[in-house]
Amino acid sequence: MVVLALIQAHTVELTPLCYDFLNGSCPKFAYPLLLRVPLYMFFGSLVILTVLGNLFVILTIVHFKQLHMPTNYLVLSLAVTDLLLGGFVMPPSMLRSVETCWYLGTLFCKLHSSVDITLSTASILNLCFISIDRYYAVCHPLLYHSKITPLVTLIMISICWIVSATVGFGIIFLELNILGIEKFYHENVACEGGCVLFQSAASSTASSLLSFYLPGVVMLSIYMKIFHVAQKQAKSIQDSKCKNKIKSMLSKEERKATKTLAVIMGVFLSLWTPFFLCNVIDSFINYSVPPLLFDMLVWIGYLNSTCNPVVYAFFYKWFRKAFNIFLSGKIFQPGSSRINLFSH
Repeated sequence: MVVLALIQAHTVELTPLCYDFLNGSCPKFAYPLLLRVPLYMFFGSLVILTVLGNLFVILTIVHFKQLHMPTNYLVLSLAVTDLLLGGFVMPPSMLRSVETCWYLGTLFCKLHSSVDITLSTASILNLCFISIDRYYAVCHPLLYHSKITPLVTLIMISICWIVSATVGFGIIFLELNILGIEKFYHENVACEGGCVLFQSAASSTASSLLSFYLPGVVMLSIYMKIFHVAQKQAKSIQDSKCKNKIKSMLSKEERKATKTLAVIMGVFLSLWTPFFLCNVIDSFINYSVPPLLFDMLVWIGYLNSTCNPVVYAFFYKWFRKAFNIFLSGKIFQPGSSRINLFSH
């Protein structure tokens, strides 16, 4: 019995903790150095690419006057969302993922979780408003400039950020995520050195529906309608014997923008859907989803913010032209803001 007790005591001592001399400390899984270094390099590269890529999108839209239009104001709002996620959410998440502990304090944990929820909600609401913009541009082109004005766009962006911040900070600081399961959370989940977004079944279902599933269904429905109308328009252009070259050119630009933004939406949904599926299911299967899997799905979702500038670069010639102007230093020349990005 004495030998068994000594073995058990020795095992307890060997169990790594986030805080060795603190009661109620979370267990720590220590990755070997050979794995930690590549992990930091990988996550660090994602952070740098996300910040620089989205910073370039923001600077391009702000600098070039030709890009000052409602659609691009919404794209600008989306890029700001991705930049903030890359600059303020991903670095602390990197530390938590590699060190498997949270060393930045309880208040910052709450702020981090709040901003994380706010930005993921803002992303999908921005995409929702972009789909409405595309609906009028393709389905009702004659009404577009009267319906989607700069003021309307500003109202859309304001609604997006106010709703997102209310949801993100409300859930965490009012502790709506653990409403009804406070005792279970404090006895079985909460520990020093941990920072996990734990949610009750009601909270995970309601927040996922409001922040992801409902806006996602709205977006898909709008884009299916746009696709149907665009097909009819393309057929009528082909069947028409007299074509107005200018109208045809404008229509081509609108179709290109719609296609690109549809890809942005598709990338968002494909990268975030696994996380939101897991988020809803976990509470109904007694929280048995492994933390490592949850963490991996979060990072797959974060990857969306890295991908958006890549999609712009792949689809938009004007984006690549702006990039060359920045690299060549022409951006500092007088009148560079009036350069025609759409000319060949």
